[in-house]
Amino acid sequence: MGPLAGIKVVELAGIGPAPLCCMLLSDMGAEVVRVDRVVPSGLGIGMPSRFDLLGRGRHSVAIDLQKKKGAEVLLRLVEKADALVEGFRPGVTERLGIGPEECSSRNPRLVYGRMTGWGQEGPLAQAAGHDINYISLVGALHSIGRAGEAPVPPLNLVGDYGGGGVFLAFGIVCALWEAARSGRGQVVDAAMVDGAASLMTTFYGLKAMGIWTARRGENLLDSGAHFYDVYETADGKYVSVGAIEAKFYAELLQKIGLEGKEFPPQMDRVKWPEMRETLRSVFKKKTRDEWCAILEGSDACFGPVLSMEEAPAHPHNRARGTFVEVEGIIQPAPAPRFSRTKAEIQAPAPKAGQHTDEVLAKWGFLMDEIKELRSKGVVA
Repeated sequence: MGPLAGIKVVELAGIGPAPLCCMLLSDMGAEVVRVDRVVPSGLGIGMPSRFDLLGRGRHSVAIDLQKKKGAEVLLRLVEKADALVEGFRPGVTERLGIGPEECSSRNPRLVYGRMTGWGQEGPLAQAAGHDINYISLVGALHSIGRAGEAPVPPLNLVGDYGGGGVFLAFGIVCALWEAARSGRGQVVDAAMVDGAASLMTTFYGLKAMGIWTARRGENLLDSGAHFYDVYETADGKYVSVGAIEAKFYAELLQKIGLEGKEFPPQMDRVKWPEMRETLRSVFKKKTRDEWCAILEGSDACFGPVLSMEEAPAHPHNRARGTFVEVEGIIQPAPAPRFSRTKAEIQAPAPKAGQHTDEVLAKWGFLMDEIKELRSKGVVA
């Protein structure tokens, strides 16, 4: 019974950030009903449901939204929902007869969450794209990488998930809060370009100050600084250091044996490449585990660089329950945590249409109606 228990969400099946948004809402206790296609769409990479971790915690109904009666079924679900989430290109739900206007006429309190890459309007609104394209447009991708090398795609964490799914979930919860007071829903237009730009706010401030340049790999947090980087160890593994503050930097130098040595001032950018070579040489002298024994848990701002196989077994992650196992699949646990209303994974991801009859009956459809809809191919 998480903090969103009692909230009902209708999710129009899609890929990427919209499913992440709905996973977050479900983990927090919301009842999320995913509307899948009657015929598989071929979207995504064809992942079997047991591995579709973003789809966890849902019930699934299969509805043919191309049919007028299918749209009517969706609108009847909307009548009992608090929010709807869709991730189509602008105008698609309007053409299906399930856009914001039609839905709000059925349920004035409905929060209508829209997830796109480029936003609902603008010159690129109708263009296809993916995370890498969206973060390119706002200065994020340009800023990630080493000096003299090409930008490095940061998985799809910045656009799809950080700037997309998380911002949409935040926007929906904000709109639900407001609707509880005003009695009126609204449209949440979450665009990955907007969210990724918001994530870059600090760096635009540093740029305005004149202490962040467009030269990749020469700045404080982009691998330019020797005290904020990763280093290879004697066993071919890696460790991370992030000793930005002077007192943490001093502790790092002390613990790795460089205290009192002739060393340039920490913020002498001209000397950063030289100091990096010194640290590189030092860290190569011991294994990753040996460095963990020396540095982990100190104020040197240190961490081992763990693989996805290693991370769930780390003592800190184990102590906090950062990862959990559901039906044999190890996966990240719900976050954040609450002192009273505990967040939980409600169930593994469903197969498309797995709960069609159950959900429709629970949300007000008569069994005879369900049978008729099924016989006509409207639901499956």
